[in-house]
Amino acid sequence: MPGSANMDEHYKHYPTNVGIIAIDVYFPSQYVDQGELELYDGISTGKYTIGLGQDKMGFCTDREDINSLCLTVVERLMRKLEGHISYEHIGRLEVGTETIVDKSKSVKSVLMQLFEECENTDMEGIDTTNACYGGTAALFNAINWIESSSWDGRYALVVAGDIAVYATGNARCTGGAGAVAMILGEYAPLVFDRYARGIHMQHVYDFYKPDLASEYPVVDGKLSVQCYQHALDMCYERYSGKAKQEGFKEGSSLIDMADGVLFHSPYCKLVQKSFARLMANDFLSDPNPDFKGRYAGLEAFRDMQLDQCYFDKEVEKAFMTASKPLFEEKTRKSMLLGNQVGNMYTPSLYGGLVSHLVSHTVEQLAGQRIVLFSYGSGLASSMFSLRITDDTSLGSGLQTLYSCLFDVKSRLESRQKIPPQDFDRIMKLREDTHNKAPYVPVGPTDTLFPGTWYLTGIDSMHRRSYATVPPLPTSVANGHATSSVQPTPVDLSRQRKRKTEDETGSSSVKMSSPSLPGDSSLVPDVIAPSAIVETKQSSVLEACQSGVTAKISQS
Repeated sequence: MPGSANMDEHYKHYPTNVGIIAIDVYFPSQYVDQGELELYDGISTGKYTIGLGQDKMGFCTDREDINSLCLTVVERLMRKLEGHISYEHIGRLEVGTETIVDKSKSVKSVLMQLFEECENTDMEGIDTTNACYGGTAALFNAINWIESSSWDGRYALVVAGDIAVYATGNARCTGGAGAVAMILGEYAPLVFDRYARGIHMQHVYDFYKPDLASEYPVVDGKLSVQCYQHALDMCYERYSGKAKQEGFKEGSSLIDMADGVLFHSPYCKLVQKSFARLMANDFLSDPNPDFKGRYAGLEAFRDMQLDQCYFDKEVEKAFMTASKPLFEEKTRKSMLLGNQVGNMYTPSLYGGLVSHLVSHTVEQLAGQRIVLFSYGSGLASSMFSLRITDDTSLGSGLQTLYSCLFDVKSRLESRQKIPPQDFDRIMKLREDTHNKAPYVPVGPTDTLFPGTWYLTGIDSMHRRSYATVPPLPTSVANGHATSSVQPTPVDLSRQRKRKTEDETGSSSVKMSSPSLPGDSSLVPDVIAPSAIVETKQSSVLEACQSGVTAKISQS
């Protein structure tokens, strides 16, 4: 059976330092406050904010779908990299998502319109789906491609995106939305550790989406938490063994070998509990635990069985208390987007990576090793790690990557807060119009971030058309991001757009598409009521209020 005895000899044939060259994140421009949502839902104060650890939840109106989210994050990242990396330099593009708007056509194929001007159609990859794990599977596929005989020297582009929505009830507060784009290649500033991956796969029905006519999942909440923790235990054991073989884990503590420990985040309190469970694994693995130091007061748990204490409050409290200082040091900062945007599903873990990066200086990040745990219901899970380069010089890869994230915190702060009752109405509109065709969205576009792609319509054949909000010109120069304060016109030639007049006479931008027999355009064949003409709106609700009745009456 193959082993790792000759790994050093084996690795010398691989590309050098394969990892993340650049990364960016997109999240919606509006959110609902979780404290206000508690009051609106009539539940006890603190259930969402303290019990789940959530502060705000980002969400999409009917103007955004999985295609628009992924189009936005890819174009945003590529625009920042102008002069460094261009579309023709991409040789693989794979999308991880569980948000399905078409059972056949992939999101990746929609993203190919971004590559039309450079005529790059020679590109491997497709969509990958398994709950929240699809982004990690796409990432591993990209790494494996670069390290394979199929690699042609070009970069891989990995996109993870989802819209997480739940039916009215106690799970709705755990939603969210967003997308992350990552460019991978060799000589990267964030380098993945080879060989050291702990994997656990299992058949279970903890969270799944059997109703293809609905956005909503079927969830067994208690089972899902148990599966998450069991998967963490299994991945811990397998990753730890391989990390020891590779020589970068010394002793019994995984926590000590890491400068950051990142988790998939359904909600932030589960992340904190999971860090405590890592300490419990370290504790049981330690042949000589320090009962006067880190493990003081935990003597009574020396003989505990992890598979017997998933919901043992005494164990949970003891290890959460003992692990709190290390949690604050190694994990808390990675929860920024999870706390402010919510569960983004496939991008959740990588939103945690972005959060960790933007919460430290470049000098603080240099030389760090980050351990990541990925989980997707059903189930699929992995633990793996990366190390950050020591090179912080001007123009270095780390400076360039860091500069791509210069606007993350300012975008979070500039979002529009939507009252819970308005959020509820918008969710009802999404529910009532899901899979509806033909359909013209009613949400406003002037509240979207600059450079955001949005849905303009769906025709009777379910074909979707999109446009973009004019972007702010942004690029990375010598490791420093630059951005002007005035938007510029949309680059119509690069995005292959054409202006058309819709049936109401208002002007809108539609995506061009190869002509189909009997249909020369993608203009939705539905007459938009005057109340929902695409004009400036003062708020998200104003547009949606005027459109709810109109849209339902057309069904």
